[in-house]
Amino acid sequence: MRGRAAAALLAAVVPAAAAGYDPLAVDAPYHPQTLELTLHDAVRERDIPLRIYLPSARAPEPVVLFSHGLGGSNAGNAFLGEHWARRGYVAVFVQHPGSDTSVWQDRPARERANAMRSAANVDNLRLRVGDIRAVVDQLARWNADPSAPLARRMDLAHVGMSGHSFGAITTQALAGERFRGDGNTDARIKAAILFSPSSPRLGDARAAFGAVSIPWMLMTGTEDTGPIAGVTPESRQAVFPALPPGRKYLVVLDRAEHSAFTDRALPGEREPRNPNHHRVMLALSTAFWDACLRGDAEAQRWLDGDGPRGVLQHADRWSVK
Repeated sequence: MRGRAAAALLAAVVPAAAAGYDPLAVDAPYHPQTLELTLHDAVRERDIPLRIYLPSARAPEPVVLFSHGLGGSNAGNAFLGEHWARRGYVAVFVQHPGSDTSVWQDRPARERANAMRSAANVDNLRLRVGDIRAVVDQLARWNADPSAPLARRMDLAHVGMSGHSFGAITTQALAGERFRGDGNTDARIKAAILFSPSSPRLGDARAAFGAVSIPWMLMTGTEDTGPIAGVTPESRQAVFPALPPGRKYLVVLDRAEHSAFTDRALPGEREPRNPNHHRVMLALSTAFWDACLRGDAEAQRWLDGDGPRGVLQHADRWSVK
């Protein structure tokens, strides 16, 4: 379920938030314009497709990036891109060749799982990290080019990064995680949201995450297993205690499977989809971006106070440090 139909269902199922700061409030008549662009990275001879959701404002606005999971594309998670744009963000959804839909498309069904496992490798992670760096570089060039459709539309001093599953790992790599002592941190990223994060397969989690210096928000579920890599819900939740304190947040959604953080269910998943899960993602992610990228004091108070419990259901877990 995507776009306006999903938003209408969410509004019908769960009442709106209380008066005051409301991260779910949007300008109802505005439906974000989208741009489909392809960045050519001449250094690596690599084409990177982008889907960009634009806010209504013409003035420079903060930028939030999204990296899809293994086998996905920049068309996924449109419910996030549309809401973030309606809240005033330039939402840039990146597609990563080699770990996108090309992994499984045009293959017999019996071969798809093995193809996905083969693509979940360190080489593709390096390519993804390079993709994001190239995208931010190109956004700066487009922002400065009066003839570009994105001219002067972006506040690139305030960039957030997010992603799901393999996209969360990509985000972790760029937002402060260290791999066996080495880091790929990009200082241009000021805050990060990780949907279905992952602990390192080798080494200590505190060594990997102990130097993270920017705000992080982690979202996972009690049934959030890794369909390819065999990741457990416990290993996803283990990222949070390994982080240093200071604007770090964790939500664990009750009975949410891996696909709860995307547009549709994955083959083999059994839990019924809960419309409130997407409502939580929209509310918490927006408040986080508002607080960390805009310096919105009301959004920060909402996050640190009772705001999250107003959208979470009873069995969902919320942690702050």
